[in-house]
Parts: sequence; C-alpha cells; structure tokens
Amino acid sequence: MNIHTIYQKFPTNADCLAYLEQVRWKGTPCCAYCNSKKVIMRNEKDRSRRWFCKNCRRSFSVTVNTIMHKTRLPLQKWFLAMTILVNAKKSVSSHQLGRDLDLPVKTAYSLSQRIRKAMLGNQMPILSGIVEMDETYIGGKPRYKGISKRGRGTQKTPVIGAVERGGNVHAEPVLAGKVSKHQLRDFVLTKTETRNTNLITDEYRGYKKMEKLVSNHLTINHSRTYVDGDIHTNSIEGFWSLVKRAHYGQHHHYTKPYMKLYIGEACFKYNNRKLINRKHGKKVFNELLEEMVCTAS
Repeated sequence: MNIHTIYQKFPTNADCLAYLEQVRWKGTPCCAYCNSKKVIMRNEKDRSRRWFCKNCRRSFSVTVNTIMHKTRLPLQKWFLAMTILVNAKKSVSSHQLGRDLDLPVKTAYSLSQRIRKAMLGNQMPILSGIVEMDETYIGGKPRYKGISKRGRGTQKTPVIGAVERGGNVHAEPVLAGKVSKHQLRDFVLTKTETRNTNLITDEYRGYKKMEKLVSNHLTINHSRTYVDGDIHTNSIEGFWSLVKRAHYGQHHHYTKPYMKLYIGEACFKYNNRKLINRKHGKKVFNELLEEMVCTAS
C-alpha cells in the first residue's frame, strides 16, 4: 500500500469508514458498546455512516472504542500516516509527518504514537530453530569524556532482543536498572520455544547456564572473531542497526515511557519486511488496521 493507492481507493471519509467496517466486523456489524448484532444504519446530519443499536439504544461508528475514537482528523489522513510509517524503514519524525500531512507537530506526534501502539499490539509468534540473542543500549553519546562508558557500562537504556534466523524478532527495553541474568532468562522462557531452540549469544556472563533452558546453547567470542561457520549473531546485530539508525537519524531522543513503542515499531517492520512491498502491502495495511480497531483508545 502506498500514498497513490490511498488516494485512489479512499477518496472520501465515507470510503475509509466503509473499509474500516469491513476490516473490523467482516460483514457482520455489531454494537461497539454491548456487542449486540441488532444494529441498523442511521443517517445523522453531518455524520456519515453512523449505526444505531436496538439493544442499548446508542449511536456509534466503527471507530468507537479504538485508538481512532473521537478523532477529529479525516480517516484518510490516518490511512496516509499508517502508510508513511510502515513504508519508512528507519521511521519518520513527527516534524516530517506533520509536513507531509499538513498537521501541527503535536497532532502528528499523537497520531504516530497511536499507530505505534497498534504496532506494539501485533502478536508475534514464538521463536524457534536457530535463535540469536543479544542486547543493545539506546541513547545519545556522552557529553563529556570519561563520564559514560560504551556498551554494558553505559548509562543508556538497555534493550534485549532475539531473532529467529531468517524469521521474526522480539525486542523490549529494560526501563528500570541494568540487564540481569534473571531478565535474560525470563526473556528466553517467554519468547522462545525452548525445547526446539538452538540459542546463539556472545560470551556475556548473563547468558551462562542457558543450556539448561534451551536444547542447545552456542557462544561466539567477539574478541577473536564475529563469524565461526554458522555461529554468529549478525542477524540480531542487523536489527540493532535499524533501531539505532531510526534513533540517530530521525528521533534523536527516546523518553523511557515511550521507548517501548519505538522498539515495537521496529519489530513490526522487521517481521513484515517480506510483505512491505507493492504486491503484499495491502496485507500489512489490513493487519495494522485490525490491530488499530482492537486496541483501546
């Protein structure tokens, strides 16, 4: 799905509402408040495609109880913002999105964060097979020499991630404290199918005794080499490079409460990387729309 397709398929707000109804209700409308199917289309002045529930006697539209609830923006701009965010491999800043959609920066920021919330809600499958695991640290460079170290000694926010080789990725920030071995083990237990997982990590001591959790645990010593046959962590390092390029090149700063949304955006794009194109873009667009109508405002 691209911008040209959005203008072509959804020229009016009513067209957007009709498409959203199909995605949410699959042809069987139901009340957004009580889930009753006793609903009828109701024409209201200056309000297109409103529905009325005979059970709870309330009027509603398809956007009720979604992240688009009570929005004052035309749905076409929501669809355009979704398309721009999904197609931007290294994300888009609020200033750029505001310029593209002719919106104030604060409105563009709120819009993009709601879409990222839907991306975060996307259910990712459990990882199995060859799984590479690593952690990275997100934040600006130290202002003064000697104040902040690089890597695991830094004051930046740590992010734990794991990727199935050739498949999907899971990642989440550690918003309180430093990365501990207990957090790493909990991540493995919740994100991987441990019995069918060959885990590859570096030699960080937090990964010790991982062989007790997974079927096989291999390590690569980065002080000597980065690749030893099939033993490497290049896939997860490639994902970290996308995360950091979005941070350095577009956003420049992540506040801790919202970092989870930006990491979720990166995971969504990585997991749909084979579908974000002209042929399969509609599938990703619909998948994101489904998450948006299932995510509460």
